Amino acid sequence: MKIHYIAYCFAFAAVGILASCEEKKAPQQAMVFPPTAVAVVTTVAEALPITNDLPGRIAPTRIAEVRPRISGIITQRVFVQGSIVKEGDVLYRIDPEAFKVQVASAEATLSRAKAVQMQAAQLADRQREMKKANVTSTQQVEDAVANLAIADADVASAQAGLSSARLNLQYANVAAPIGGRIGRALITEGALVSATGVDNLATIQQLDPVYADFTQPAADLTRLRKALESGGVMSPKGDAPVRLIMDDGTVYGHAGKLLFSEATVDATTGQVTLRCEFPNPEGDLLPGMYVRVLIEQGVEKSAIAVPQQAVQRDSAGKAQIYVVKADNTAELRPVTTGRVVGTRWVISKGLQPGEKVIVEGFQKIRPGAKVDPSEWKAATDKTAADTSTNAN
Repeated sequence: MKIHYIAYCFAFAAVGILASCEEKKAPQQAMVFPPTAVAVVTTVAEALPITNDLPGRIAPTRIAEVRPRISGIITQRVFVQGSIVKEGDVLYRIDPEAFKVQVASAEATLSRAKAVQMQAAQLADRQREMKKANVTSTQQVEDAVANLAIADADVASAQAGLSSARLNLQYANVAAPIGGRIGRALITEGALVSATGVDNLATIQQLDPVYADFTQPAADLTRLRKALESGGVMSPKGDAPVRLIMDDGTVYGHAGKLLFSEATVDATTGQVTLRCEFPNPEGDLLPGMYVRVLIEQGVEKSAIAVPQQAVQRDSAGKAQIYVVKADNTAELRPVTTGRVVGTRWVISKGLQPGEKVIVEGFQKIRPGAKVDPSEWKAATDKTAADTSTNAN
């Protein structure tokens, strides 16, 4: 019995030692994790547009203040306030009676001048015939010819007076100097207007097309010009594409074109003013409206861009990304971000073509961790794939 008891104790101790060894090995085995699966994009150098988002205001392409050319009493307002008028449309009528009298007086003056002219012409012809017969003197002939010349001048003066009177009568109908949308009436019937007054009768604005005036820092234009000269940036083909972003964030349906940029810089703001032209057939763009102008001012030849979600920020606000090295370990690398193109950041410093940038899964890793990279697909690609699968 004693021998059996000793053997039993020895066996129990051996089992305890083995169990202790297994417990010590277990934590070491638990520390070995498989590589973390991550989604990556491979960087490539590509030509990307340099598009600037700049604030601007809408302005009419033509604006005219309607003013009278003669003095008189307004008898009728013809136009509808806020309507579209054409060039030459009658807007106001001024009492024409006084100008009709002036036309009649000018016509009578012209008739009298023509009668005197005819009499002077007959006398000059008679004096010439008498001179041939040596019946009259040379002095009398010359006096007759001079009187005829005076009569001709009086006729010309009377004709000019008649034309002026008729023009004033025509100006009794105040016409639109340009076509466009007319605003509210500033003068009512019965008001006395003057050709030398400072008040206008109404304002007409041409709103199709319209201008979009916007400003850009002169320093940005200088950097862009230097980049064009160095060859790192290409000029856009043809006219610079221009789009408008409305105040509510929607994109205006018609593209515009850049007309010019100012040759001077505003001394107080350091800004340069640029002007674009946009079609406005629906009348959605009104003068004074605030808009944002998207203008393509160049194309960067060898730009590197990554999805925005791949870029992180440290406590100081500096950009950094995870890059997969050749041994499939993650490297946290600081980078310099530039402009935004669509849903991607342009990386100006810190990346080279052919590197793998982690887009998804970097929340589960730390620098130096082993990763299992796979190619990342954008959300639109995934949605299309899911739709295709459901359809099948």
